[in-house]
Amino acid sequence: MNKIPDKIYKNEPVKLVNNHVNPVKFFSVFSVIRFIQEQQIMTKKLNVGVVGLGRLGNLYARYFLGQISNANLVAVSDILEPVAEAFANDHNIDKCYRDYHDLVNDKDVDAVVIVTPTSLHKEVSIAAMEAGKPVFCEKPLSTLMEDSLAVKEVVERTGAFFHLGFMRRFDKGYAAAKRKIADGVIGTPIVFKSTSRDPFRPSLEYLDPQHSGGLLTDCGIHDMDLARWLVGEVASIYSIGDVLAYPEMKPVGDVDNAIATLTFESGALGVIDVSRSGIYGYDIKTEILGTKGTLQVGYLRETPLFVLTREGVTHDTVPYFMERFGQSYVDQLQNFVDHVRQDQSPAITCDDGIAALRISLAATQSLHEGRPVTV
Repeated sequence: MNKIPDKIYKNEPVKLVNNHVNPVKFFSVFSVIRFIQEQQIMTKKLNVGVVGLGRLGNLYARYFLGQISNANLVAVSDILEPVAEAFANDHNIDKCYRDYHDLVNDKDVDAVVIVTPTSLHKEVSIAAMEAGKPVFCEKPLSTLMEDSLAVKEVVERTGAFFHLGFMRRFDKGYAAAKRKIADGVIGTPIVFKSTSRDPFRPSLEYLDPQHSGGLLTDCGIHDMDLARWLVGEVASIYSIGDVLAYPEMKPVGDVDNAIATLTFESGALGVIDVSRSGIYGYDIKTEILGTKGTLQVGYLRETPLFVLTREGVTHDTVPYFMERFGQSYVDQLQNFVDHVRQDQSPAITCDDGIAALRISLAATQSLHEGRPVTV
């Protein structure tokens, strides 16, 4: 425990002044008590339970095993019980559950991290908040606006701590761009361009819009969150897209490539392109054109190495999202833990999730109806 500051430490006993407690001494005693209580809270680690141990959930759970300070992973849950049991056995976690209700109601779990399929975000989030637990929920908040608003109602009614996971805001490049814009380095932003290209498609089961929300929600929502975070609120959007690379996706009901043009409330313009077929690597980049300059965020080369031979100059590329945003995932989870322990507001709120979803749903509607849609 830290040393009690001299300004609140009083060695002499409390004295009466005219048969009343000296208010200065009285205040000092309670300052000491409050200081001790705060220090006890700050020295206690946050006991975390992770719900959902798929590709990303497994990654998050392992982050809590050693890369997130002031936090303990005490419980895991997955609808596939053998998955939860295997993870718990491999990593010496005492508690594993098939039913997430058992985890969120576990008295030893202080906070809940939700990395389930998107279709389950609403019910797990609400159950955790009703149990009085702070919540970290992976993006998107939901695939349906009514579900997102239901989560917001519980946040407001219970006063729960709710952090939505948009990890790109914690990337060093994007965070630096945000500061440069705030400092006026590029003047007023007038054009926003963003690209998100995956090197291959996920499973057809995952691609079902009933589960993923579709390309413009599953992938594009990152870029749409960045658009409003870096430039401002979006007024309207117009999208085009098709199945161009993977014909087996046609029966699924989603596209593998799409382009969306945005008009911001400020009058600024934007364009976002998202793809499941960036076969050369994981390509994530953003450009913001301002009246005094331009910012470019992102990189494609993974290793700082060029190979120069008679045949040409080559380099590798970023393989996938774990390599590109691994530290960003860690930093956002650390931010969640720190803000919960320090009783601070979440860095990214339920309202941020609703705003980004509203844009992505408008983009999807535009894609299907072939017309611009007001957000």
